[in-house]
Amino acid sequence: MGKPSKVSLPVAEKWYGEGLRFECTQCGNCCSGGPGYVWMTPEDMERIAAFLKLPFDTFTRTYVRQIQGAFSLTEKKDYDCVFLRRENGKAMCGIYPVRPMQCKTWPFWNDNLRSPQHWTNAAARCPGMCDGEAKLYPVEHIEKCRTHPESP
Repeated sequence: MGKPSKVSLPVAEKWYGEGLRFECTQCGNCCSGGPGYVWMTPEDMERIAAFLKLPFDTFTRTYVRQIQGAFSLTEKKDYDCVFLRRENGKAMCGIYPVRPMQCKTWPFWNDNLRSPQHWTNAAARCPGMCDGEAKLYPVEHIEKCRTHPESP
């Protein structure tokens, strides 16, 4: 993921100015696949550690890696998120109520919003982005999601 651009188009001029449809299908594709990063703030780490009823130091030693001065969740050997579980054909997040902001804002990430083609490319792995009946998110919501702090 790249950093938000310093120059921003007015909301009405965005290619997704009429909004975008998305509804999670619990496929787990956004939490699996190739290697990547799930960036976290110290507040995220504190919240997750408390949710898991783990001391902060134990949580960070077990589930967090530091990359270029920032913090990311670790991954399983197959690159799935360490908290991804599959049950009865559905993906389940072991920390869903306290998941990091990056997870909460999928699919409205800067990389996916660069162009209609970038959105289509991401939708090839995410059935919730392809559903014409899914919830329509207004551009204001999308912009709020895409401006969340990103790390290196």
